[in-house]
Amino acid sequence: MIRSIVAITVMIAASAASAQTAIPPAKKELVQKVLQLWQVDALGESMLQRPVAEAVAQARVVLQGRVPPDKQDAAMKDITADAKKFLDDTTPMVLDKTHKLVPSTIVPMLAEKFSEDELRQIIAIFESPVKRKFEEMVPDMQKALGEKLAAETRSQVDPKLEELRQRIGTRLRTAAIP
Repeated sequence: MIRSIVAITVMIAASAASAQTAIPPAKKELVQKVLQLWQVDALGESMLQRPVAEAVAQARVVLQGRVPPDKQDAAMKDITADAKKFLDDTTPMVLDKTHKLVPSTIVPMLAEKFSEDELRQIIAIFESPVKRKFEEMVPDMQKALGEKLAAETRSQVDPKLEELRQRIGTRLRTAAIP
């Protein structure tokens, strides 16, 4: 039983290694270009930043409900500093692991699922001046929509949002009472 598990594991590792080395040089070069343009580092970084941002947001909510207003800013400043330190300490390790894992995960997937022509098309999309122009406009479009949306819904949303905050605060205080 153990021998067959070891044999299967060795075969899987060997096939993964051969699949990696079996990629034709021209295709491998195209895959590398896709990875460069895709900025695959951002995947690992966002996977790290997302839970940290959620934790900070949850802390902010809890602070609003459980901590006196005069102490909230100082506590939030400390929490934000802790989160920044965590990211500063952890991001290099995550980026290093991302770089080490990409060749054995993403590269074979791209090489297997896309032809050389399709990889060239992906590169063309990433390098498209129209795509770049659109991406440059995204923050301005979000800001414009956000400002208009806030202006047109503020009178309806703000009172309900404040009521929600109060209810959450009440629930947190009630839950905290022994």
